[in-house]
Amino acid sequence: MKQMQEKACPIIANHIKIALVGQPNVGKSMLINSVSNAHLHVGNFSGVTVDKTEVLFDYKDYHFTVVDLPGTYAFTDYTIEERVTHDYLCAESYDMIINVVDSTNLEKNLQLTSELMSMSKSIVIALNMSDEADKEGIEINASYMSELLGIPCVKVSAVTKVGIEELLDAVISVREKESQESKLIFSEPVEEEIAQIVWYLDKHRYEAVNSYRNIAINLLKNNKKTYAKLHDDPVWTELQPILIEAAKHVELHHDSDDIKESFAEEYASFNRGIVAEVLKQETVDEEKTLTEKIDNILIHPFFGIPIFLFFMWSLFQLTFEIGSIPMDWIDAFFGWFGDTIGATIPNDDVRSLVVDGIIAGVGAVILFVPNIIILFIGIALLESTGYMSRVAFLLDGFFHKFGMHGQSFIPLVTGFGCSIPAYMSARILKNDRDRLLTLFIIGFMSCGARLPVYVLFAGAFFSPEMAGNILFIIYISGAMIGLIAAKILKLTAFKGADEPFVMEMPKYRLPSAKLIWHTVLTKTMMYLKKAGTFIAAASMLIWFLSNYPHNLLIEEEYAAKIEMAISQEAKTTLANEQAVAHLEQSYLGKIGKFSEPIFEPLGFDWKMSVALQTGLAAKEVVVSTLGVLYALGDDVDEENSSLVNAISKNIPFASAIAFIVVIMIYLPCLAASIVFTREAGGIKYFFYLFAFTSIVAYSLAFIAYNIALVLT
Repeated sequence: MKQMQEKACPIIANHIKIALVGQPNVGKSMLINSVSNAHLHVGNFSGVTVDKTEVLFDYKDYHFTVVDLPGTYAFTDYTIEERVTHDYLCAESYDMIINVVDSTNLEKNLQLTSELMSMSKSIVIALNMSDEADKEGIEINASYMSELLGIPCVKVSAVTKVGIEELLDAVISVREKESQESKLIFSEPVEEEIAQIVWYLDKHRYEAVNSYRNIAINLLKNNKKTYAKLHDDPVWTELQPILIEAAKHVELHHDSDDIKESFAEEYASFNRGIVAEVLKQETVDEEKTLTEKIDNILIHPFFGIPIFLFFMWSLFQLTFEIGSIPMDWIDAFFGWFGDTIGATIPNDDVRSLVVDGIIAGVGAVILFVPNIIILFIGIALLESTGYMSRVAFLLDGFFHKFGMHGQSFIPLVTGFGCSIPAYMSARILKNDRDRLLTLFIIGFMSCGARLPVYVLFAGAFFSPEMAGNILFIIYISGAMIGLIAAKILKLTAFKGADEPFVMEMPKYRLPSAKLIWHTVLTKTMMYLKKAGTFIAAASMLIWFLSNYPHNLLIEEEYAAKIEMAISQEAKTTLANEQAVAHLEQSYLGKIGKFSEPIFEPLGFDWKMSVALQTGLAAKEVVVSTLGVLYALGDDVDEENSSLVNAISKNIPFASAIAFIVVIMIYLPCLAASIVFTREAGGIKYFFYLFAFTSIVAYSLAFIAYNIALVLT
């Protein structure tokens, strides 16, 4: 401490003004005494430094002013002490915060730390009482904690004066940086709402001193001063309903009607995640909490992953077994509905458009709604109980082997439901390289829109007892291919050191029926909205392309043959031949024939290649396209009228395997691709994704096709 002197501090360029903040009894006053050689009264009870105290000293080339603020358990203004600290941090001018933390009680002290991190202020964390922590067998990995938080964390002891110079060096280092970006990450629902508010403020170019993220957090937390500032601005008119919906969303996910309580749990979950990563303590015979007892089983180093795989296997078994029950009813309803509506339309072309185009196309998609609902319920149950966050923590080490980390797990699992919210939830990854890598891999997680294709082919080629297992294998295979692709990208396009993360560790809670209902209803309605609008339009387009232009020569030729046919069976065969001949010379047939040579090495006929191309608009359209193309050439009777039978009859097994591989990997739907492009930051990334997924899908499908040929 030779370079340190106690003296009056002139306000010059090399001046650093520090707010010293911490909970009561963390040794702030003793620390400031050790730092500056000043002599302040030191007490062990709250409120001893209720008056603001300043200490001035020099260190190296800098002049320091340290303002010792009253101890406060949280960033609130309920008590006099809290109000003094709160008002100073919000209103006064200072360069940075030194947050003093009691190393022997880390999780409790981090409550204040995590709240300070949401202020967009430069922070240095002093892990005080490190000597006492050593005596109690508590080991804190300060360097890893610094990486996790994006904030320098320095072990110090105010009593022994260990680490004081390192603390001041860290302060100078932060001072010399242009900015500091801490890594406070909330749960996906909160991050989603923060992103929405930030987007709105950015769209209107709202002028503010604080960052948009800081404003968004304050608005969600019902900060009165932030509300008062925005209330008189024109942006408030549109912003208010956004905030109301955001608060409802956050409260619903926390099963609470108090937004402050919801944020308290957010901070607590974040803090538990930090402690789980950086703190090791010698085992003490204490009564474990229920959460700890459950964690000992579910995130066990050896049994944790098999348990997770068992849960996912069970989910896909239920998805197929239970979901298949109402499918016959839905299929029968749309058959009856089509016949009923068709009977009222005299014009053949219009009747065909409505019945074979719109009703058949949309019906083929709605047929799989029960499967979608079961999948969404399963994922929502795992998320709402707090289990998914544990799995992310559990898989962190496994993910690192592939160049990713546990935090990527949340958007990847979200991708099993729908790629659009998955791409948006990748915002929780603050490192651009890690976020882009995750965005490129999300498409390998089979979204709900691909489930109808999988169910269709699993039902066509496997027994009902095996179909659930096949679904599980498809989903797990897609995920594993994605991880291998991530490793390749990490070694090539996204080189760089892995960035550590803090995964929230919420308490286990019983599933909220209200939350499950809200989540499943929202996602199912999104699926049905696509079916009722986008899919209906695509079905109409496919119908038109498959029915026009009319070829009078074919119609006249087959009309004569049918008239001359003796038996009804012969007439039916000729009618089917006519339908196939007409389809081949239609616009859709010409497109398929043109692209057929490209897909021939994969064993695809022109109909399958057309279905893949229409799937670029939306994966659900693949099913409706196959329905239009294959149903026309089949012997349709009461016992053999389903698309499942048509698929099994017309597509070889090896070709079906290759088709599933392509569906599993190639470019996501148009809507998801637009969101990907926006989140990735430019149209060039879309072309990179298109090229990458197309090459991988084609290559693996070619391999799968040839292996299947050998085995069969």
